[in-house]
Amino acid sequence: MIHLVTGGERSGKSAYAQSLAKSLAGNPVYLATAKIWDEDFEDRVSRHRSDRDESWETIEEQTQLGSVLPTGRVVVIDCVTLWLTNYFSQYDYDKEKSLKAAKEEFDKIKDYEGTLLIITNEIGMGVHAERKTGRDFVELQGWMNQYIASHADNVTLMVSGLPLKVK
Repeated sequence: MIHLVTGGERSGKSAYAQSLAKSLAGNPVYLATAKIWDEDFEDRVSRHRSDRDESWETIEEQTQLGSVLPTGRVVVIDCVTLWLTNYFSQYDYDKEKSLKAAKEEFDKIKDYEGTLLIITNEIGMGVHAERKTGRDFVELQGWMNQYIASHADNVTLMVSGLPLKVK
């Protein structure tokens, strides 16, 4: 089962996904895709860690999600945007190569025997990116969101902390 949770920055996606995961399992897994880029981001990751109690198992993996998924669990993957950023930088900001790699990796986990709560961002709803690299990433993110949503059993859009069922 795949449940995609999407929305803007600070819309309540992580809190919603974590709450849903806890309602489904006493010992959910949190799969973090983030690469710590700077001190500010490290503080953000620390805040996210403090939101989870000791019942959570945390796994960190920046690209190869299928290689670390434990069998038959409830797993929150946080998040697609950071996961794609890792591919985007790995492939020298080539959106086509990044999309191909991300789709191939997602295809390895789309039939997961458990529950995946996948968090992503709707970044194409804001200001138009000034640089080509930014515009390319917005396209990459949008295409990957569509790909994941097409395979998801449920899609929830978070708006101001409120979940709206999309699919």
